[in-house]
Amino acid sequence: MNELKVLSYDLRKHVVDMIIAGKGGHIGGDMSVMEILVELYMKQMNISPENKDLDNRDRFVLSKGHSVESYYAVLAKKGFFPMEEVISTFSQFGSKFIGHPNNKLPGIEMNSGSLGHGLPVCVGMAMAGKMDRKDYRVYVVMGDGELAEGSVWEGAMAARVVFIPGAYPLWRCAVVDRNRLQISGCTEDVMGHDDLHERFRSFGWHVIDVADGNDIDQLDAAFEEAKTVKGKPTVLIANTVKGCGSPVMENKAAWHHKVPTAQEYSEIIRDFEKRKEALLHE
Repeated sequence: MNELKVLSYDLRKHVVDMIIAGKGGHIGGDMSVMEILVELYMKQMNISPENKDLDNRDRFVLSKGHSVESYYAVLAKKGFFPMEEVISTFSQFGSKFIGHPNNKLPGIEMNSGSLGHGLPVCVGMAMAGKMDRKDYRVYVVMGDGELAEGSVWEGAMAARVVFIPGAYPLWRCAVVDRNRLQISGCTEDVMGHDDLHERFRSFGWHVIDVADGNDIDQLDAAFEEAKTVKGKPTVLIANTVKGCGSPVMENKAAWHHKVPTAQEYSEIIRDFEKRKEALLHE
């Protein structure tokens, strides 16, 4: 588990390098979602370059598609494509590595970025698996600002309905990257969620609160609990920090989409190294 924690900071550096090379990117959300993606791809999901075309592979959709830089970094680390190519060509003319997920790339199930689509599409993926009597898992990661979209809650209702008692098992898990910031400020000021846990429960979901969504150990325990839940979908409310990894970025809405200056880059990378060192000495 400690290796995954250290890996999260190595991949953060790749993301920052990618954003500087491409002259743009959603760096704040990249940092908040990193441990979620690392835990999913390196520990939880049955997905690899070798089985990416098999019917029984696990499915994943990054509904908050603007955090694609972290997604590319994790997929590259998993072996779907070379990290060097991602960093050197990201967001440049003619590049395959565009600013939102591109399903022409190996390992990416769905183009995303128009918020609110990931959850209902994943319900459809899960229903297809049920009809085909497959036992693959379906995962989606959403942003908390995205939850203002009505299609999210239509998907939430549909997800509960398709769990028919006695039918072939259907397994799916949603994760909310609850960093409490969006492009226009604090989520609770823009369109407050009140008690997000009770809201999902009212739609028939099992809710797991992850107190620190940037902690691999807590995420691991939450995903393992989710596997034991039968008869209803599960959502993890992962309480994360936007810009996690450096005080330069942390909890600052201005870092939703920003390219670090040379000085900021030096400070950010230094902070990453400090946190890695602390993890290596735990």
